[in-house]
Amino acid sequence: MQTLEAGSPKYFGGGPCPTQKPSGFTLIELLVVMALMAIASAGVVLTLRDNTATDLERDAQRLGAVLASARAQSRMQGTPVWWRPNATGFLIDGLQPAQDPQTWLSPDTLSLSPAFVLGPEPVIDAQTVVLQSRQQATTRVELSTDGLRPFAVVRR
Repeated sequence: MQTLEAGSPKYFGGGPCPTQKPSGFTLIELLVVMALMAIASAGVVLTLRDNTATDLERDAQRLGAVLASARAQSRMQGTPVWWRPNATGFLIDGLQPAQDPQTWLSPDTLSLSPAFVLGPEPVIDAQTVVLQSRQQATTRVELSTDGLRPFAVVRR
């Protein structure tokens, strides 16, 4: 007769009775499933970045490159160059040959900054350009210079 009593010839302890089927999951199996779920959810969070902020930052990076180029051309030509925002983008005024107005990469981008001069002096006044989303007024990106260094995106 089979019993669970210690010393029984059919049962030596340390686990379930050999005639019973084990049920449930082991701790290792549960940890593996939880790790896979954590990795999958992290991937989803990273792909759901705010497109508005990304578009603004991309426009700011592009504007920084355009301003650096216009500033260098102003110094080379020895003429003042103005950056002027408009409803759909901006205009670099004063370069030879004249530049066409440029539009923002995202139609949602709006500049809150006034026009300013980029040269021809090697050191200009400290300038800040604030770009804002038309749809989400709280989403803003700043592009600034201290007058000596090139324009750079400022994270706040």
